[in-house]
Amino acid sequence: MIRKKKILYVDDEKINVQLFQINFSNSFEVLISCSGMDGLLLLDKNLDTEVVISDMKMPEMNGLEFIGKAKGKYPNKRYYILTGFDITGEIQHALDNKLILKCLKKPFNLQEIERILNE
Repeated sequence: MIRKKKILYVDDEKINVQLFQINFSNSFEVLISCSGMDGLLLLDKNLDTEVVISDMKMPEMNGLEFIGKAKGKYPNKRYYILTGFDITGEIQHALDNKLILKCLKKPFNLQEIERILNE
């Protein structure tokens, strides 16, 4: 049996994580989390996760703070931020410094995310 690529999607909005899981679980093993802290725990338990996508605006820890912590522990994973807003200076800085590979727009484009996940 071919192993599905494992991805983690973090978003504080339950409907978004459910939609992501519904749309991508046929092709990928999708882990979902509703907070950065939870996302870090999931990564610790799922070391074979290859791709991490996080919403930007979340309470307690925003997406870039979460990715910064995750990348500090797991630098070889691919990280992406997802936002419903324009690219901020903070996001541009993360792109320039290779903290994230790309900033994705909400509502998410299924074809774009599928292409990124398959790279």
